Amino acid sequence: MISIKKYAAIDIGSNAMRLLITNVVEQEGKETQFNKSELVRVPIRLGQDAFTVGEITEENIDRMIDAMKAFKLLMKVYKVEKYMACATSAMREAYNGKEITEIIKKKADIKIEIIDGKKEAAIIASSDLHQFIKTEETYLYVDVGGGSTEFSLFSDGKMIASKSFKNGTVRLLNNMVNEIVWEEIEKWIKTITEPYENITLIGSGGNINKIFKLSGKAQEKPLSYMYLNSQYQYLSSLTYEQRIAELALNTDRADVIIPALSIYLKAMKWSGATKIYVPKIGLSDGIVKALYYGKI
Repeated sequence: MISIKKYAAIDIGSNAMRLLITNVVEQEGKETQFNKSELVRVPIRLGQDAFTVGEITEENIDRMIDAMKAFKLLMKVYKVEKYMACATSAMREAYNGKEITEIIKKKADIKIEIIDGKKEAAIIASSDLHQFIKTEETYLYVDVGGGSTEFSLFSDGKMIASKSFKNGTVRLLNNMVNEIVWEEIEKWIKTITEPYENITLIGSGGNINKIFKLSGKAQEKPLSYMYLNSQYQYLSSLTYEQRIAELALNTDRADVIIPALSIYLKAMKWSGATKIYVPKIGLSDGIVKALYYGKI
């Protein structure tokens, strides 16, 4: 007996908003499968508002409402049974964030939960990470977003520690991350990884996924620190326009990809990791699985 249900996740990030629709396939005697059916990404950079002026502008509120109405219609067309919408760093910090959730509930009939960094890290960790984590190894999981970066350390198949820092690509673009934040991250990574040998990074987020795709490597193969560093140097040598024209990057990816790489590179350097795996997972995947398993 095979049963297929449709679940959806809405991830309202600081750089973009995503709708993920997933086929949840249940089969007797087998592990439940989560197969991506549709992913829609809308480039509304809420972090630009939230981190610079402290509130989401009227223009972006209107764009959000339109996007949410479209997401609602798509979920209806796909016959989605269950969904959850989570907003992260930008909506957390915008003083009109809560007010916007009420407007969207009224106008688009979508309930949005603004989650903190700890919950964000926990949801991401409930995604398919266990498939990539070998029990005998130690991993530092790094999820770089527009407004924050979540770090989690796994050893012997268990999460040892997890922390969210206010350091993300949109903040870095706006020169809003001071040295103290970098020092805190360095200290945390070095302290938490010190008892372990041979740390391996696991990276998630749109930017590292793009770098991985450009590498042409097979999904289960890692990227090396040397490769990541050479890509960082290469991308930095191109203009914003060249990155769009020559590498076919989206306009809202071509600028944030460089600060994102700087975070991954520093995390590798401070943890002593020489390679990074890039599974196709993130907050959206975590939301679907957490919904299914009743964790949220």
